[in-house]
Amino acid sequence: MSCPARHPSSPLLPIQRAIHHPTTKPSPSRLPNPRRIRAPGGTRGAGSPTASRPRGPALRTGELDSRRRRRLYFISISRSLRRSSGERGSERRKQRTTDQYKMAVSFKYWDDCLDPEDMRLMWQDPVVSKEWNDAGEEQGQKVHLSRDPDGEAYLTQTEMMAVAAITVHRHFKSQLDPYMIGALAEIASGRRLFVDTYDRKTKETKVGILQVAPEVAQWLGRELGYKSYDIEDNTNLLYWPLVNVYFGAAYAKWLFSCDDRQRTEEFVVRAYKGGKKKAAHKSTSPIFQRYLYVKENLLSIRQPEICHDLAPDQEKLSSTESQLIYWDSKVSEADMDAMWKHPDVYKEWIKSGERRGNVRFSHDAKNRPYLSRVEVKAVAEIIISRHLSTRGVKPEALAALAEVCSMRFVHGVSTRTGLMGIDYPTAVWLSRDCGYRAYTLISVDDLYNPFASMYFGASYLAWLSQYEGREQSYEFIVQAYLGGPENVSLQETGPFWNQFLESLTQYQDPKKDNNNSCCIL
Repeated sequence: MSCPARHPSSPLLPIQRAIHHPTTKPSPSRLPNPRRIRAPGGTRGAGSPTASRPRGPALRTGELDSRRRRRLYFISISRSLRRSSGERGSERRKQRTTDQYKMAVSFKYWDDCLDPEDMRLMWQDPVVSKEWNDAGEEQGQKVHLSRDPDGEAYLTQTEMMAVAAITVHRHFKSQLDPYMIGALAEIASGRRLFVDTYDRKTKETKVGILQVAPEVAQWLGRELGYKSYDIEDNTNLLYWPLVNVYFGAAYAKWLFSCDDRQRTEEFVVRAYKGGKKKAAHKSTSPIFQRYLYVKENLLSIRQPEICHDLAPDQEKLSSTESQLIYWDSKVSEADMDAMWKHPDVYKEWIKSGERRGNVRFSHDAKNRPYLSRVEVKAVAEIIISRHLSTRGVKPEALAALAEVCSMRFVHGVSTRTGLMGIDYPTAVWLSRDCGYRAYTLISVDDLYNPFASMYFGASYLAWLSQYEGREQSYEFIVQAYLGGPENVSLQETGPFWNQFLESLTQYQDPKKDNNNSCCIL
């Protein structure tokens, strides 16, 4: 019987060659397997290569004998072990890469992770300068970072509070408490600089003093406008104390109003450390108790006045700090000219000794800048006359809203940003989608300009007046502005209306009859 034709790539081809050429002595490895040869009649042959020829396909896997199955089993086990070994090797290589990454951002001196201006502010803090001098450090020379017995760099409580005070003084004045930031750093990382913690649930690595994930920091900059430090191309900056504390404080501020709800300090602390979903879980209760203990301890060793007054001498003020004091550093020349031309403002500024190009904000006992009622009403009148004269918004209503939202503080109060309490995402939406582009928005710092904040506040008030395509009542507009249009209800936002009416009386002209007018639109 002739041998059936085979495809050249058939695995039986070498066997056929050995059978058809008996003069060629086949090697043992090329001899046919007797169990794979079928007799012409369809029965299994005896297995002699000269007595039978290979016919038909090989047996299916399910028909292999026990030896064959055992062999395949051991092969699969061997492959699994090799794969596991490869994964462990990959993990070791990844760990070595991580160690090299950590070494790349390791600092020995404060000067390696602070700008010269920031170092000057640290030396200017009397408590820090005393601690550094007692440790043998000298101004003008590089200052060593403190090290624990394991050699890890950390900040002392004095240094941590100075960093927190500088950050709050620059970016969150009248919004956050530096003692809260200092206590959060204690429970988050123990004030250590190079702590990396991997979160299995979020698959994020939190780094630095306040344990800020690079993804969170980038989101804060991209969506909420916190762009004082650009970390998009260099996330290693998160190991710098002031940079890390800046984004950590921004995240804490966001937690105070996350999910469109006003949150308590306890919620923020427990959510910061344990996550939002576990903020009310019993597992995070000890976190808040430890936070209270640390915060009380910080208050006992450092006076609040020092944290609120880092630069008492006017000659030593940095450019950043001067923006918190002078109108001219916050407001454009055109807006300042309009303020000087306002008769009531002119009278007030001349009386207080202000000069053109050097007009100071008023300050409270904690050195927080704010606007007088005359200034607030003047800003509202200028904004309406220039940009919103056709929308019917009343300056008295805007001034009263500023009173309720921010107590007239330049930076706002608590979670409310700026004079009118308009947050960055809302202002960006008004500019991008609603066409209110008289003032340019680049970062959240732009909303600390009283004119920009007033402009977007007035724009939002005008938009709310036509909410859902119909005229809304004055009570709805005010409550929606202060609590959100989706949350308007007499039970929850009713007090906002009463606060607004009380503040409104401080801006209405007593010579006019205002009994029949709410004076919003």
